[in-house]
Amino acid sequence: MSLQILEKKDLLPFLENLMSSMEVVGVKEKVTGKYEFAVLDSPTQLCLDYDVTILPPKKYFLPPRETIFQFQIGQKTTCQPVFENNPRAIVGIHPYDLKAIGQLDRIFSDGQRDEHYLARRKNTLIIGIDIKKASPYAFCKSMNSALAREGFDLWLTDIGDKFVVTVGSEKGQEILKKNARTRAASKEEIAKKAEIQEKIPYLFSLNTVTTPYEDLPKLLEAHKESKLFAELAEKCLSCGSCNLVCPTCYCFDVQDDLALNLSTGERFRQWDGCLLTGFAVVATGENFRKDRAERIRHRIFRKGKYIYEKYGEHGCVGCGRCAAACLPDIANPVEIFNRLKEGK
Repeated sequence: MSLQILEKKDLLPFLENLMSSMEVVGVKEKVTGKYEFAVLDSPTQLCLDYDVTILPPKKYFLPPRETIFQFQIGQKTTCQPVFENNPRAIVGIHPYDLKAIGQLDRIFSDGQRDEHYLARRKNTLIIGIDIKKASPYAFCKSMNSALAREGFDLWLTDIGDKFVVTVGSEKGQEILKKNARTRAASKEEIAKKAEIQEKIPYLFSLNTVTTPYEDLPKLLEAHKESKLFAELAEKCLSCGSCNLVCPTCYCFDVQDDLALNLSTGERFRQWDGCLLTGFAVVATGENFRKDRAERIRHRIFRKGKYIYEKYGEHGCVGCGRCAAACLPDIANPVEIFNRLKEGK
């Protein structure tokens, strides 16, 4: 990976050049003081000094609602797949969201490939940045997601009046060469980058999962019948907020929308969540996870056991969005994992 220097004064021209050839998504600050990923109308809207966005950038790879194909019913029924192929750059992704995207890449490439997700992923340039400000709910150090390791095209490290740009792909190298004015990083600048990155994991010292990363599956298996899940269920609203803000949740529901002419329509999918009451309802009306405690346990096991056993990494990246979004304040994985360990 080559290391380049991008002066901060050259960032806006770089983004302007990108916007002339593709849609550019970045982090914007809302009037509420919260942050969101949204399409930039101007490079000046970009905010890189943020803690966490309300929703992860997942929505640009797996939209909340997406048409899969359009159909026409007749003597010969036809189906036409719908794909989005527009080039896009997402700027300002943090390491935890990058890790989540990498996990979704593996999941949607495994077995039956999800070509709709993969088409968006292929056409998206990922430009990330190191964390400077930690969310009060984040626990990235515990989930090995405080630093970026792979999966990006360009990665920015703020070292004062300039960025050290780590080039992570040929596509990133080409984009940088074509659209930005850069130079090779000096030894001193590379050392400054390493010094800054070494301190990043300690931003999350206040929130720590006391069980080692690789031991979480054993912890959950040992406490499968814990009364904690029933205790949390007494307060759970089954609203699904924890699912909707999660960067690694990927469940969806599939429906057909038939036009009034009864001959044309579309099949679409939309986000679904395992905490919702009807998530496990089947055609006969049977609900295989009717009990709230069972749904809460399932969510926690997905985050700390099931995904790890299949892919070698947890389905939780420590962003803390679920804890921030939960109205009754019961969704924080740190508290749940630690209470299970303490037997409370």
